[in-house]
Amino acid sequence: SPQTEGVRVSVNVLSDHKDLPVLFVVRQKEAVVSFQVPLILRGLYQRKYAYQEVSRTLCQPQTKAEVETQHFYVDVSTLSLNASYQLRVTRVENFVLRTSERFSFNATAAQPQVSVVWHGRGVVPCPTVVAMGTFPSLQYFKYEFPEGVDSVIVKVTSAMAFPCSVISIQDILCPVYDLDNNVAFIGMYQTMTKKAAITVQKKDFPSHSFYVVVVVKTEDEACGGPLPYYPLSKDASSDEPVDQHDRQKMLEVMVSPAITSEAYVSSVLFCLSIFLSFYVLTLLIACWEGCRQHKRKGLLSAMDSPSLDTGHSRSIPDSFLGRAYDSYGYGSFGNGSSSSTEGVTDSLGSTEVSYSYVGKSWGDCCFPDGPGSATGERSLENVAGRPRLDSLSSVEEDDYDTLADIDYDKNVIRTKKYLCVADLARKDKRVLRKKYQIYFWNIATIAVFYALPVIQLVITYQTVVNVTGNQDICYYNFLCAHPLGNLSAFNNILSNLGYVLLGLLFLLIILQREINYNRALMRNDTHALECGIPKHFGLFYAMGTALMMEGLLSACYHVCPNYTNFQFDTSFMYMIAGLCMLKLYQKRHPDINASAYSAYACLALVIFFSVVGVVFGKGNTAFWIVFSVIHILATLLLSTQLYYMGRWKLGEGGGTLSEVGRGGSAWVSHPSVTSSLPTDSGILRRILHVLYTDCVRQCSGPMYVDRMVLLVMGNIINWSLAAYGLIVRPNDFASYLLAIGICNLLLYFAFYIIMKLRSGERIKLIPLLCIISTSVVWGFALFFFFQGLSTWQKTPAESREHNRDCILLDFFDDHDIWHFLSSIAMFGSFLVLLTLDDDLDCVQRDKIYVF
Repeated sequence: SPQTEGVRVSVNVLSDHKDLPVLFVVRQKEAVVSFQVPLILRGLYQRKYAYQEVSRTLCQPQTKAEVETQHFYVDVSTLSLNASYQLRVTRVENFVLRTSERFSFNATAAQPQVSVVWHGRGVVPCPTVVAMGTFPSLQYFKYEFPEGVDSVIVKVTSAMAFPCSVISIQDILCPVYDLDNNVAFIGMYQTMTKKAAITVQKKDFPSHSFYVVVVVKTEDEACGGPLPYYPLSKDASSDEPVDQHDRQKMLEVMVSPAITSEAYVSSVLFCLSIFLSFYVLTLLIACWEGCRQHKRKGLLSAMDSPSLDTGHSRSIPDSFLGRAYDSYGYGSFGNGSSSSTEGVTDSLGSTEVSYSYVGKSWGDCCFPDGPGSATGERSLENVAGRPRLDSLSSVEEDDYDTLADIDYDKNVIRTKKYLCVADLARKDKRVLRKKYQIYFWNIATIAVFYALPVIQLVITYQTVVNVTGNQDICYYNFLCAHPLGNLSAFNNILSNLGYVLLGLLFLLIILQREINYNRALMRNDTHALECGIPKHFGLFYAMGTALMMEGLLSACYHVCPNYTNFQFDTSFMYMIAGLCMLKLYQKRHPDINASAYSAYACLALVIFFSVVGVVFGKGNTAFWIVFSVIHILATLLLSTQLYYMGRWKLGEGGGTLSEVGRGGSAWVSHPSVTSSLPTDSGILRRILHVLYTDCVRQCSGPMYVDRMVLLVMGNIINWSLAAYGLIVRPNDFASYLLAIGICNLLLYFAFYIIMKLRSGERIKLIPLLCIISTSVVWGFALFFFFQGLSTWQKTPAESREHNRDCILLDFFDDHDIWHFLSSIAMFGSFLVLLTLDDDLDCVQRDKIYVF
C-alpha cells in the first residue's frame, strides 16, 4: 500500500540448550538479517550478556510502485535434536516520524508495539514501546524531509538517566545496524542518559530520508554509570554469560526543523555590526580628542602671545592647569597623607641635591615658564642639565650593568624609602625600547609555532568526527550547534570573531599613539622627554596580539572541544593575565621589569602545569601536594623580588647582608663587603640571621609599608588558593590555575588604583568610564560563563544533560554571549591600562611616585 509499514520479527527459544543456539536467517529483497538465540553480546572486559528473546525490525527497501507486495523468508537451523521456539511476525502499521511532533515510546520485550506518526497535522496518540531486559532494546523509525526543509534536529529525551542508550542516524540502507555491538558501524551516533540531539542535513542523505535508531546498551559504563555485578564462583565458568534482568527505558523523540540559511547570514551580519561599531566609536572619539587638543593648543598660543595693552604674556589660570599637587605626601600607610618636607637624596647627579615634595604643580612640565617655575623646585633646565647615567654610547643593556659602581648606585637608589619614577627610568630609551619590543616579536613567533599544529590537529579532529560519525568525541552544546560545511558548531566559532577584531583595533590604537609619541620625540618635546609615565609600547603590542590569538585558538578549541585540547582555549588567557600584570608593574618600574625571555619562560611553565594538571591531576594527591608547594614557594620568591626591587641575592661570591637606609634592613649584595662563608653552607645561616635580627631581636617595622601591605595580602590570597586546591582538588584544574592569575591581577590592579588616589593623582574621564563599563560587562560575561552548557569533566552523555537551546537569534547560546562580552571586556581592560595614567602626562617624572 502507499502507507509506509514496517515488519517486526520476534523470536523466543523455549528450550534450555544454551550451548546449542538456534540460528534465524531472514531473507529479504535487498538484505539478509541473521541472529542466534540466545543472543550473546559482549561488554567491557569481554563480559558476556545473554538474551533469550530477540526482536528485530526488518528494514524497508526502496519501492518505485505505489502498491507493491514484498516477500521475505525465515530460515531456522540448529544442532539441537529437540529445539522449541516461538516465532511471531508483527506488522508495524505506523513507521514514520512526524515533523515537530513529540513521540513517546516504551520498547518492551514481552509485547513490542511500535507506532508511527505520519508527517502532517492533527492530533495523534502517543503509544509506547517498551524494551525490557530479556533482550536488547532495539527500535528504529523513519523520517522523510518535507519540502522546503534542508536540515532538522533530532531531539531525544528521557526522564531516567539509566540504562545507557545510543541514538543513531542512518541512511535508508539494508541492513540496519541496530545492535549494541554494531550500531557504531554507520551513520552518526551519540550515547545518551537524559538528553541527545543530532542535527541532520538533507544534503547528506540522497534519499532525503533517514532512520532514527534507538539502542539500549548492555552496560552503563559508557554513560558514566557503574558496571553491573559480575558473579564469580568456583563452579561457574569465567566465560559464563550474565543475565541482565530487566533493562528498560522510556524515551521521547521529536524531529524539528533547524534554522535556515537566512539565519546564518543575519547572525554573521549581527556579529560584524557589533564589533565594527567599536571601530566607528573609536574613530569618533579620536576626532573629538583631536579637535579638543587643537583648541587647547590655540588657546595656549593666544595666552603666550604678548598683550596689545601691556606687552606682557597673559597669565594662565589655575583652573586651566588642573588640580595642583599641593601639600600631599607619599601616602604611606604608616605616615598618613600629611605633607612632608623631608629632603630625599637624589642620586641621579654626582652631588646631593635635596628637593621637597611640596608645591608640585601640574603645569611644571607642560608649562615650564608658568606657575611653580619660580619656586625652589627643579625646573626642566635643571633636569636636562644634570648628569645622566643612561647616556651611554652602546644601546646594549648589558653594557650598563657591568660597572661595579653603577651596580652599587642601583642599591642606593632602589632601596630608598620613597622612590620616584625618575629613579627607575634611568636607562637609555633605545635599550628599553628594544627590550620591550622583544615581547611583541616573541609572542608573534610563539603564536605562529603554536597555532599551526593546533589548526592541523582540530581539522583532524573534525575530519574524524565527520568520517566516523562518533559525536562523543566533541563536547558541543548539541541543542544549539549549527553546522556549516565541515564544521559541526559554526556558531561557537563565529562568536570568537570579537577577540580578533577588537585585538586588531587595539593594535591600531597603540600604533597611532606610538606614531604621535615618536613625532613628539623628534620635535624634542619636553612633554614626551621628561614628563609622565615613560612610554613603552612593546607590551601593549604583545597584549593586542595575545587577544587576537585568544580568539583564533578559542575558535580552534570550539571546532572540537574536549579535554585533550582545552589548553588551546586557556594558554593565551594565561599570557594575557601575565602581560597585564607586567604592564601594570612596568608603568612605575620601567628599568627593572622582567625581560621577555624570563616572562615567557614562566608562562610556559604555567601552561606546562596546566596540561599536567588536566591529564594527571584529577584525584591525584601527590600532584596537588607538589603543585601547592611550588605555588607557595613561587609566591614567596616573587614577594621577596618585588619588596627589594630585585636588589637581593643569595650567596653571590659568598653573599652578604647589609643595612641600607633607615628603619629596616635590606638583604642585598654589597660589592665592598664579602663573607668568608661558602655559598652552599652560608645561605641558610644568613636567612636565619635576618629573621632573628628583624623579627626577634629588633622587631622593627617594614621599611616599605605599602609594598608590604600588598605582598601580605597577595600571600594570604595565594596561600588560601593553594590550601583550597590541596583540600578540594577541583576537577577543572585549568580554570583553577586561571583563577589564580586573575585573582592576583585584580589584587594588583586594586592596589594600583588605591595608591594612585592616595598619592594625590586623579583618574580622567575616559579611563573612569572604561573602568565602570568594563566592570559591568565583566559581571554579565561571568554570569553567562558559569551557565555551564557542557563539561568534559564528565562523560559525553552526562555532558549533554547540561545542553540548552539557543537564546540569541536562535543561533547563539550562553557560551557565545560569553565570547561576545568577554572580548569586549578584555578590550576595555586594555584601554584602562592604556589611559589610566594619562593624568600624569604634564607631571615631571621626579614628582611621580613609585608604588
